[in-house]
Amino acid sequence: MKDLKKYSNKTKAAFILLIVMLLILLGNFNTLQNSKNVNDNINAIYKDRLVVAHYIFQYSKQLHFIKAEAEKLDLNDKIKKDEIIHTLDIIHNIDDLYAKTVLTNTEKQYFDIFLSSCKEINNQVENKNWDKIAYSSAQALKTLESLSQIQIKEGKLKLAAANAMYNKNNSIGQLQIALLIILGGITFYLLIKKIKKTIKIPESPSMN
Repeated sequence: MKDLKKYSNKTKAAFILLIVMLLILLGNFNTLQNSKNVNDNINAIYKDRLVVAHYIFQYSKQLHFIKAEAEKLDLNDKIKKDEIIHTLDIIHNIDDLYAKTVLTNTEKQYFDIFLSSCKEINNQVENKNWDKIAYSSAQALKTLESLSQIQIKEGKLKLAAANAMYNKNNSIGQLQIALLIILGGITFYLLIKKIKKTIKIPESPSMN
């Protein structure tokens, strides 16, 4: 009967240790997965947000130049035309880079509107219609402002998601430490119990 009770206690202890170890294993797996997601979000902030923000800045710089050139009254039409065409070529080179980035559906819609404005500028250059070019440039700049706001919003969402996962990892890490302490406590308790049973403390000699 004592052997059966001893076996039952050992089974219970082994079962508890198994559950604790399983929880730690699952926690580690979840932490690794969260770490990967945090890394993906940070990469997305750089690749799809900061890089795109740089392209928007370049677009804006070139469009401000086109608008300024179109509004100059004392500039020769041929020089004005050549400079605007050259600047449009720079813009078209950025188009290819921008299109390769990961864009949301809303960003794609605004980007298409932006491309339409640039196309309109290109069409009006041949006609030397400087007023329409200045207007289309202003419209393109407004679209860029909207794209910039979308970038900021998306970047904040990615950052918030990364921070949430980081906080979750911290909580899981603290839970794992607590489970390890419990595991250590159970192991220590079993060892002490085993030592007490193994070592027999001699009784003091009887005076009788």
